[in-house]
Amino acid sequence: MSDQKKAVRLRRRRRAVSISRVMALTFLGIIVFGTLLLMLPVSSRSGRSAGPVTALFTATSATCVTGLVLADTWSRWSNFGQAVILAMIQVGGLGFMSTASLAYFSLKRRISIRQQLVMAEAIGADMDIVVDHQKNLLIRAFAIEGVGALILTVRFLFEYPVHLALKLGVFHSVSAFCNAGFDVLGFIQPGASLIVYQKDPVICLTLSALVILGGLGFLVWDELWKERKTPKTWSVYTRLVLITTGALLLAGTVLTLLLEWGNPSTLGPMTVPQKFLAAFFQSMTLRTAGFAGVDQGLLTPAGKAVSIFMMLIGGSSGSTAGGLKTVTFVVLLMFMWNRMRGRRTVSVFHRTISDDHVLNAITIFMLMVFLAFAGAAVICATSPVGFADSLFETVSALGTVGLTAGATPRLSLVSKFMIILFMYFGRVGLLTISVGFLRDKPSGEQYKYANTDLLIG
Repeated sequence: MSDQKKAVRLRRRRRAVSISRVMALTFLGIIVFGTLLLMLPVSSRSGRSAGPVTALFTATSATCVTGLVLADTWSRWSNFGQAVILAMIQVGGLGFMSTASLAYFSLKRRISIRQQLVMAEAIGADMDIVVDHQKNLLIRAFAIEGVGALILTVRFLFEYPVHLALKLGVFHSVSAFCNAGFDVLGFIQPGASLIVYQKDPVICLTLSALVILGGLGFLVWDELWKERKTPKTWSVYTRLVLITTGALLLAGTVLTLLLEWGNPSTLGPMTVPQKFLAAFFQSMTLRTAGFAGVDQGLLTPAGKAVSIFMMLIGGSSGSTAGGLKTVTFVVLLMFMWNRMRGRRTVSVFHRTISDDHVLNAITIFMLMVFLAFAGAAVICATSPVGFADSLFETVSALGTVGLTAGATPRLSLVSKFMIILFMYFGRVGLLTISVGFLRDKPSGEQYKYANTDLLIG
């Protein structure tokens, strides 16, 4: 490789490191600012400061669109506090640069090359299309949230006055589309989340549609909307996202029905149509949405295991969802399948997946699994929570899901701070953090040691 090519590659890597740091530090700045706002007495319904730990936990959960909370959102926070939480959900869900670009578009200011680089890195787009893409992204996102808010508001009007119905419609539409899982239904039953509406098809299906659309990813929208309108011409990535999303939703629904059908604490007392609706809602919410349609702590042990697995996978890249990501999961499956068949390459739809993509998928998976189990051990050691519920909690945090089997209120101070870190890592991206902070001086593998033989398996 020529010196010129080496210099170009080095500049690209340093630029990637710089951009990754900007993304990570920007999210951190939003969390700190949100924490300060939530610590104000005006943010609490009681008129007294919530304190730094509760404020930090809530701000991190909202900005990282997770949904884990130490106290019921309606009961704990005032209208001002709830507005702060909703703003952090919107900024965190769409991404800071996507939201900040609104100001540039409104003021008709030119977006710098560096800002375009950060936007492109955040959503996975090419830099030459990122500005137009941002405009389309924002328009479509707000349009989807607006339609969802309208449907929910009309539904809530049958039960509540106009101002409350509008608040409920807007808050839950934004929370669902951003896969945040926050709710303000605590005035009905504190901490019950969507259990109070588990049999309502309008609310459950509207929220499900918002969550699924938000979890597909902005690049998939763009392709389906204007670039390629027939399935045969869709990119490999888009086809994988759609197929995997559909398969996981179906698998989650079927498994929930099989494992929870006779459980008197979940689906047992429901009619058959209600069971199908609740099972689908549970499958959907495990895709990092975080709305509880049934009490997660009362699931069967097998039901909890399926939930943990689904939460680990999460949504798609470049979306409002978190988790391992759908395509990453598919790459892992294809890698294992090909290795078992003795093949060295991974291919799909007559295209070969690069070794770098495969290694990235394996790295992210191993990091998430290691952190999930290590975190669960920490919770067990420091809090009165069993291992299954502890693992449920750590996977929920890392996957930015927001569901809990009842462990969150019982977490020790150490466990709370660990969950805060997990939510941050889960949203910003484990690989982004490792690239941004651990590779200050990339070596480019300029040398390697001699090979050795090992017995594997």
